[in-house]
Order: sequence, then C-alpha cells, then structure tokens
Amino acid sequence: MTLASSALPLHASFGSFPHPLPPHRGLRAGLPLPHAAASLAVALERWLENATRSDDPAVQSLLQAAVADGSPYLPYLAALFGNSPYLTLCALKDPAYLCEVLAQGPDAAWQDLQTNVRNTLFGEKDIARLMKGLRVGKRRLALLSGLADISHAWSLEQVTGALSTYAALALDLAATHLLRDGAEGGHIVLPHPDQPCKDSGFVVLGMGKLGAGELNYSSDIDIICLYDYDKITYVGRKSVSEFFVRLTKTLVRIMDERTADGYVFRTDLRLRPDPGSTAVCISTVAAEAYYESFGQNWERAAMIKVRALAGDLERGDEFVRHLRPFVWRKSLDFYAIQDIHSIKRQINAHKGCGVVAVAGHNIKLGRGGIREIEFFAQTQQLIWGGREPGTRTSRTLEALQALVEHSHVKPQVAAELTVAYRFLRTLEHRLQMIDDAQTQTLPADPDRLLHLAAFMGFEDLDSFDQAVRSTLCLVESHYADLFEEAPDLSSDVGNLVFTGAEDDPDTLRTLGEMGFSNVAGIAATVRGWHHGRYRALRSTRAKELLTELLPSLLKALGKTSQPDQAFMHFDDFLGQLPAGVQIFSVFHANPSLLDLVAVIMGDAPRLAHILARRSNTLDAVMAPGFFDTPLGRDDLATELDQLVAQSAAYEETLDLCRLWANSHKFQIGVQTLQQLLTARQAGEALTAVADVVLSRLLTATSAEFARTHGEIPGGGFCVIAMGKMGGREMTATSDLDLITVYEVSGDAEQSDGRRPLSRADYYIRLTQRFINGITALTREGSLYEVDMRLRPSGSKGPLAVSLTSFIKYNNEDAWTWEHLALTRARVVCGDPLLQGRIEAAVQEVLCRPRDPDKLLVDVANMRALMARERKPASIFDVKLTRGGLVDIEFLVQYLILRHGTQHPAIARANVADALLALREAGLLTADQLAVLDQAHCLWLELQGIIRHMVEGAFDPAQASDGLRHRLAQAASLASFEQLQQHMEQTYGAVYAVFGALIETPADAARLRTDSATA
Repeated sequence: MTLASSALPLHASFGSFPHPLPPHRGLRAGLPLPHAAASLAVALERWLENATRSDDPAVQSLLQAAVADGSPYLPYLAALFGNSPYLTLCALKDPAYLCEVLAQGPDAAWQDLQTNVRNTLFGEKDIARLMKGLRVGKRRLALLSGLADISHAWSLEQVTGALSTYAALALDLAATHLLRDGAEGGHIVLPHPDQPCKDSGFVVLGMGKLGAGELNYSSDIDIICLYDYDKITYVGRKSVSEFFVRLTKTLVRIMDERTADGYVFRTDLRLRPDPGSTAVCISTVAAEAYYESFGQNWERAAMIKVRALAGDLERGDEFVRHLRPFVWRKSLDFYAIQDIHSIKRQINAHKGCGVVAVAGHNIKLGRGGIREIEFFAQTQQLIWGGREPGTRTSRTLEALQALVEHSHVKPQVAAELTVAYRFLRTLEHRLQMIDDAQTQTLPADPDRLLHLAAFMGFEDLDSFDQAVRSTLCLVESHYADLFEEAPDLSSDVGNLVFTGAEDDPDTLRTLGEMGFSNVAGIAATVRGWHHGRYRALRSTRAKELLTELLPSLLKALGKTSQPDQAFMHFDDFLGQLPAGVQIFSVFHANPSLLDLVAVIMGDAPRLAHILARRSNTLDAVMAPGFFDTPLGRDDLATELDQLVAQSAAYEETLDLCRLWANSHKFQIGVQTLQQLLTARQAGEALTAVADVVLSRLLTATSAEFARTHGEIPGGGFCVIAMGKMGGREMTATSDLDLITVYEVSGDAEQSDGRRPLSRADYYIRLTQRFINGITALTREGSLYEVDMRLRPSGSKGPLAVSLTSFIKYNNEDAWTWEHLALTRARVVCGDPLLQGRIEAAVQEVLCRPRDPDKLLVDVANMRALMARERKPASIFDVKLTRGGLVDIEFLVQYLILRHGTQHPAIARANVADALLALREAGLLTADQLAVLDQAHCLWLELQGIIRHMVEGAFDPAQASDGLRHRLAQAASLASFEQLQQHMEQTYGAVYAVFGALIETPADAARLRTDSATA
C-alpha cells in the first residue's frame, strides 16, 4: 500500500461524527480526551523515535508532521495514546499505516485492507507466512476500526460488520490453505484445485455475533466445522473424520495461536452439537441428526444467527436451509412455549430494577446487559418466526424492528432497547480497546473505571455511572416485562442460566450461594444434561421438565450436608434412569419427594448408590406406609412368602429376595436418615429383614440342592449368626458372620438323590450353595457379604460342622476369644429340633465354670493387643477408640462368661439386653449401667450417621457444616465442638468402668498367678 503524502490531507469522514452516541448528561462531543497524560507523552516520544530510525525520508517526514503542533492527526493520536495501551502498541508497530488510514479515511482504508489481505494470502502455501499476514491484517483492522469507532466515523453496525467480515475472510483463507495442503499431501482430491473451498465438502459455520455480523472488538469467534461424506473424495490412509478433525485443529491454531505478531481471533468450538462428547469436526449427517433429535430451544435461538462463512459455502448454505424446520417451527405446543419462556425466566430480572453496582458489573451477562436485549428478541423470534418469516433476521436491532412491524413489540420499547444496545455495545468496545481484553466486566477499581469513563467521552465518573445505571435498569425493566405471566424460575435464588457454552457469572455466584463449591463443574454438567447425553434426557419433553425443575432441584441439593457430593450422586442417578418424563413429573407433583431424594443424595451415599442403580426404588417411597414403623418378623415373613410364591425358578427366587430385602433396607435407611428410628431400632429392623430373607433362601436353596443330590434321611441343618446379626445390631454396612451346623439322627451315610453325597460333603456343598445364594451378584444385585471365619477352627476348618464337632470344639479346643464371640451366637434359621439342641449347647458353654483369673488375663490381653495393632483414625472411630464399642462389648462378653454359671439369664446376644440383665443380676451398678448404656446408644447413633453419610474414612477436619450439625444433633448438643468434648468425657467414663471391672482385676490376677508360679 502506498504511503500518504507528507501534506497530510484529512479525509472528510474523520471529524464529522455522523454517528453520535445517544445523548447522556456529561457526555462530550467529539474525540475522547486523553486520560493518561504520562502514557501519551511516552507514546509520542516513541513515535518520534520511530521517525528517527526510519531509513525512508518520506516516512520520517510523515511521522514527524503527524505529531507537529496544529497537525489534524494529533487529536486522533492523543485519543489513542492517552486511552488505549493496546491501540498504542498497534500504532507504534505500524505508524505509517496509521497515518495512511487517517489520510484515506476509514472506508477506503477498509476496502484496501480487504483487497490486500485476500490478494496476498489466497495462494500462500507457507503456513507461517499465512499466519503472519492474517495477524498483521488484524492488527491494522484494530487500528482502523478503533479510530473509526472513537471518532464516530463509523456506526456500530459498520464497526461490528468490519470485524465480522475480516473474521470470515481469515477463516476462508485458512481453510483454502489447509484444503490445498491436504490435496497436495495426497489426502483428498479437490474438485476445483484453483478454488480449494468450492465443492470441497468442508464447511465453517459462523455462530453468535460472528454469524450475525455483530462481532465486538476483542470478541472470540464461535464456529462449527462440518464435513460432508458425499462431497469428499478422500484417498488418505486414515479416515475422513480423522483428517478433518486434524484440519480443524490446525485451523484453530492458525486463528488463535499467539505469536510475535499477536493472534487473529480467539476461536471457540463449543457451540457445536454436544461439545462434551463430539469431535471438533463432525459430519453434516451427524449434526443434522442431533438437531432433529436432541436440539434444545436455546440451540434454536443460537441458530437464528448461523451463517456459512468459509469453506464450501454452497454446502454450508444447504445445511442452514436444512435446519430451518428445526429453528422455525410453524406450530408450537404449550410445553415448547414454556421452554422458550424459560430461556428468559432463568435470569433473575427485576421489573422495578434492583440496585445495580456499576463497578465490577458484567455488561454482557449481568443484569440489564446485552444478553437480555438479545434474549428479548430471540425468544419472541422463536415463537413467531415459524409463521412470520419477516421476523427471522439474525441481527439484534433488525430483529427488534421486525417484531415492531409485526406488532409483537411496542415501538417505544424497541426504540429504548435500541438506544441501550448501541450504548452498551459501544461501552463494550471501549472496555476491550484499552488492553485488547476479552472482557465485558467493568473495572472495580475507581481509577480504571474513571479511565473507561473518559475513553467513553464522559466528563466525570458520576455522569458515567448514572448513564450506565439508567441503561441497565431500562433494559432489565423491559426484560422483566417479557412473558410476565410466566412464573419465574429464579426469583428467589438468583440467575440459573445454563444455555450456550460459556458460564454465566451470576449463575456461578448463585450456585456458590446455594452451597456448592465446584460451581463451574456443576454448570458444565447441567449443560451436558440439556445436551441429552443421558438416555432419560433425550426427549424434548424431558428436557423441558428438567428446565422447570432445576431451581427446586439445585436448592434442595444445596441444603444437604455435602452439596457437591449430592449433585454428583444425582448426576449418577440421572445417568442410570431409563426415562425421564415420568420421574420428573412425579418430582413436580411431589416437591417433598424431591427434597427427600436430595437429602439421600447429599447425606446418604449408600442409599444414593441404591437409587442410582434401582430408580424404581422410588416407587416404594411413594407407597402408603413407607414411613410407618417397619414390619415385625412375622409380617415380613408373610410378605416375602407371598412374593416368592410367584417364583417359577430358583434364580427368580434369588432376584425376588434381593428386590424385597433391598427395598426394606432402603426404607430403614431412609427412616434412619429422617431420624424416625434410633440406631438400636434400625439395628433390630435390619436384623429382622436379614433373618427372614436368610430363612427363605435356605428353604429355596435346600429344595434346589435336593433336586440333584436328594436329602439325607434324619438330617437337620441350621445357620448360626454371630456378631452384629447375632446380636440384632446390624448396620447399613454389616456383613454376616455365619456358622452352619448339621446333625444326622439315623444311620444314613449319604444322600438319596441321583448324585448322592456323603454326610460331610452334602452339608459342606449345601453351605457353599447357600452362601452363594446370598452373595452372588445377579441382575438385582447382591444381598450381603458373608464371613465364615468364626466357625470352629476358622478358615482351616470345614464350612459346615456336625453338632458333635461343634460341641467338642467349643468344650475342648476353643480359645477364650472364641467363647467371647459365642456370646453373640443366635440360630436364625434351619431345623427347629436341631436349633434347640444348638441353643442348649451354646448355653452350656457360656454358663460353665471358668478359672476367673485366667479369663480376666485373657480378656485384658486380647483387648490390649487389639489396641496396639488397630489404632483408631480419630475420636469418631467409635468402635476402636478406648471407651468405645469394642470396650463395651468386651466388658459385656467377659461378664457373661465370668458369671454365667450363677446367672444363666445374663447370656443375651444383644448388648443392650445383656446390659439390663447384668444390672438385674447385680453385676453392674446403676451408675455403671447408665454410663455403658448411654455410651452404647451414642456410639451406635454416631456410627450409623457416619456410615450413612460418609464414603470411605471419616475425617472430622474435612466434615461439612451439615454433617457436623447432624452429628451434634445425635447427642442433643448445640455444636460440633461440644460433641467432641462430650465424646472425650464419655470415652473416659466407659474406659474407667472397663478398667475397674477388667484391667485392674487383671493386674491383680497376674500378680496372683506370678506368686503361685514362684
């Protein structure tokens, strides 16, 4: 381009200000005055240095004359140098071009720039030179459009149009280069090698402001890249998809990689169909299928602005035409209109305009911002555009006017929004011109805000503040009037906007205020829901219902003790749902059910996993009686018998037993979570379920086993529960400690089936089949984990033992710890006659005379060994901490063995029952009973809460406020700190009783033993 003469003729278009800003108090006419005098002085000094260093006398003269007193260029340079560090940098890199623009005027300079860039770079084969040329062109456009903007030589439409046109030109030149390179590399065959893009099948669609020709000064560009299988001749070694994905990634690098020359445009591909799960370039067939099947109303709104702008324009235009039925529906049902309304309603707009702080406000996404004007137009376009083609324009201001012409917007409203839109977009440009920052957030710092006000041409900060505030309030007021009859989705919580690809700052703030921590991750996940990634969310109606449900859902999840965990579990739940419409409708009709589900998701991970795997469990929650007192054993047995009577096969019985038991365990878990049951009541209820289901499984398994192996005449078989099940104290995570015992009264040595087995093998194999029936993972899950290590001889002994062996082992070979464990033995199912003999044998073992000193020393030593080898993780390890559950259980079991001979009634498997029996027998004082019983209740309550609400190890330091409150509440205390103090005191009190009854007497017993030995 030829440099202007040193005469410095000033083009008429500069200085005439044909496109003034709307009138505001305090707004100067003309160029903005320089705000930073120091920056202006430094820039002028560097300008003159550039003139001195130039080898071209004409350039020297030109640059020196531009800043001489009286130069017509000087006010323009002062406006740039005193306000925009970014434009100053551009000017100092290319001062001669700036003078050329000032001499030519913006219109001519813009035409020359386009022509020069296209002619120079169309045939460029070197990617580095292409990237440099595009960046130099963008830098020059920044100077040109910046000058035209601040001098009002160009209208807003001209500024945004020039930026959009250059973006399209840059994309087309990049696509041209890459397609030519692909053909020369032997990957594709181009129909028109001299025009690589023509009929190439590769399409670049412009979205958002780029598609509408409304790019802002530092905008990124939203694009969608597609390829058409039918138009592409691919001859490479890989796949068409891989080739175009690689091409697209290189295209993005050409556009937005920062080099020494800067960048062209930041490029965003997140408006493509379901960006979280699709490649950066997809086929036209896949894209069309997505929009036809899963497209959302906000994507319809985005497609209002779509335009084919690079690559194969003919195929791109065809794709856009194909989408017209998706974007412009001729008829809309009530739910579709409601969903369109929800685009607006997700923004917390105040009709009366609430307090808007200018400093730090986002003028695009914040209240009263640019987005609200765009949504104002787009939502109505979606409703009316199908029947009124005249409303289908992509530009915001044109859309407002079209809606006026079709009587959908009042002329005054459109006129006021137009003025506001121009003001806010101009403010956006000035904000971005300062540092080329991709921001729409006004500075919070007063000095920087004053700088921006000066660059806008305001005389002082007060007048600027008033102008901005009045504009935002005007927009918000009109936006709040839109669809006024539709209920607000966010009025009581704040913004909840999950449309588009970028995070809404007010929505992130709202999520944070609700209690969530990973707010960006949650927003991204919700956007994924709307994209229909889950089976339950693929129907339009399901997504519409979810939109309506979201505020209530997020509020409910946010109130739980662990909001982020609650959200993740709900996401897991959604991912497993086979369909969404029914369950979302139920949530709408039953808000209390939604609150309950939220509590489960946040406070009970185990129950949340059950819900995620078995969503039909919610059917039970809605059934009458779900929150009534759990059924007793007899009623449970009747219920399960009626259910398994429908079974036609053993495998079906296994599934039915799992469904039944897991449903009741879920019910007990929910009632415990809702504090309708104490830990002891829950333990009794869970044990009753286990007793009944094991009994029916044993019957079914024995019958199935007998089909192959027959029965042993005179044989009996029983299952003994130990540990928590034996003591009727099961928790949500209890496994089953079992022993199986058999007895044969006759002479039969083997079974009478078609595949006979010996006595021992028969009952061992039956035990294996029974345990497998409990633990096997069927399509309905599993029942319990089973531990058989408490059987005689432990893991070395046979799985099933005869009654004779059981009695002999416990009388002759068992260790003291095994007798302690036997205090919790309880026969839960099997032959009634054998059951009586087993109970008598156990009672005999527990009540036989013992050496008191040996018993004391054995018990004290075992507890000391456990204390050394199994350290509690924190004071909330209520099982292992000294003074915790283990100490109470050891103490009770010791007293049963020690005094069972004189007081056989104390041999109770349940700890609470045994404590009362020990007091009645005079073996515990009233004070000791009070300490032990209250501690036992407290430890069980805390253990139950932690096992319901915490996954993995519990760390008190990381506990949420909600969990801390729930734990303190279990002890009827006001704070978590008070709970910890109370626990320390309770541990001490229990340990004192343990010491008085076991450790101190054990020390004395050791001395007696040592003296006797000596």
